Amino acid sequence: MGTEYLKARRDAVLDKMEKRSLAIIFSGVAVHMSEDAYLPFEVNKNFRYLTDIARDNMILVLDKSGEKPESYLFIEEADPKMEKWYGKKLTKDEAKEISGVDHVLYLDAFEGRLGYWTTRMMIENAYFDLYHADYNDMPGYNEMKAKEFKKRYMGVQVKDVYPILSLMRMTKDEEEIKRIRHAVDVTRQGLEEVMKHLKPGMMEYQAQAHYEFMIHYLGAEGPSFPTIAGSGYNGTMLHYETNHCECKDGTLLLLDLGSKTDGLCSDITRTYPVNGKYTERQKEIYDIVLEANQKVTESAKPGVTLRELNDICKEVLAAGLKRLGLIKEDSELGKYYMHGVSHMMGYDVHDCTHVDGLKLKPGYVFTNEPGLYIEEEEIGIRIEDDLLITEDGCEVLSKDIIRTTDEIEAFMAAHKE
Repeated sequence: MGTEYLKARRDAVLDKMEKRSLAIIFSGVAVHMSEDAYLPFEVNKNFRYLTDIARDNMILVLDKSGEKPESYLFIEEADPKMEKWYGKKLTKDEAKEISGVDHVLYLDAFEGRLGYWTTRMMIENAYFDLYHADYNDMPGYNEMKAKEFKKRYMGVQVKDVYPILSLMRMTKDEEEIKRIRHAVDVTRQGLEEVMKHLKPGMMEYQAQAHYEFMIHYLGAEGPSFPTIAGSGYNGTMLHYETNHCECKDGTLLLLDLGSKTDGLCSDITRTYPVNGKYTERQKEIYDIVLEANQKVTESAKPGVTLRELNDICKEVLAAGLKRLGLIKEDSELGKYYMHGVSHMMGYDVHDCTHVDGLKLKPGYVFTNEPGLYIEEEEIGIRIEDDLLITEDGCEVLSKDIIRTTDEIEAFMAAHKE
């Protein structure tokens, strides 16, 4: 496919920008965690989306100041002495081959080019990635750079490119779907590795280790979010990440996890019996969750909203709990189900959702994750799959990750150590 898909994305952004404008997106910088070590670097997702490069200290500029829109990438010039310590930097040729941008320059040329655009080309607008997740969050690197730019060039209007990119990112192109499929398949193999070794007495962190070893062995960049491995009561906590308890005989192990491959994420949840066999009570509750999962899959199609899918999920879960006598009214469901059934997925595991209530369209990828959490019985069950909206319905990207109690018991029995 080459870099045509990246050019198409950049062209789409340029098309939506006003004339006499620049879009300036920074890849980000590594953050110190101690005197001589850094936290793992996480590239700005929109920079990666437009360049397919996951390196720090780079700047992408989309130039719509003249008659012909152009793209520029500013990168670090290699220092042979520093490369001995920290590894090779991308060369200009390598950066151009990966990204397909029109021009690759060194970082020391950026301020000069910026002066040219502001004085000679008289740009009127500068778009930055101004996404801010929460009011109390520290400002992101791109946000800080936008404030710095505004102080220097007060006559240029600073605008947010995130609304443009978030709407684009909601519809996945062929390359993104291919990479998500790969991430899902890596996750499948990681989960099978857990099932092969799971037994009473194993620690939750050991189950996590089996999973994460396999996805790294298969070439994943790593987990797409901190792995959740909650056994027994811990499985009733939605974002339990401690993973330090023993997996006891007769309990369930809820695994909510994913892998990131080539920048794209998967997000899967499966709930396994620690000893390889579900109890009858566990099966009763499991089958209610599975029924909700299947009903959401059947209902997912263009024109439906995530809110409507959640309502469908809640109807199935409430009916099941009433059959078991755990609740009497639908309004009581919140005691055992307290989250939504879906979120968008892509470069982030909780990916861009441009407008709440937006109707699903072909190319949208999102999760299907009903669950029930019965604290008093120490039973937490969630079954999560990744769905792709098609022209007339949806495709379960994770269909090969076994999910029924019979399939799981048979697999674990066949691989019992």
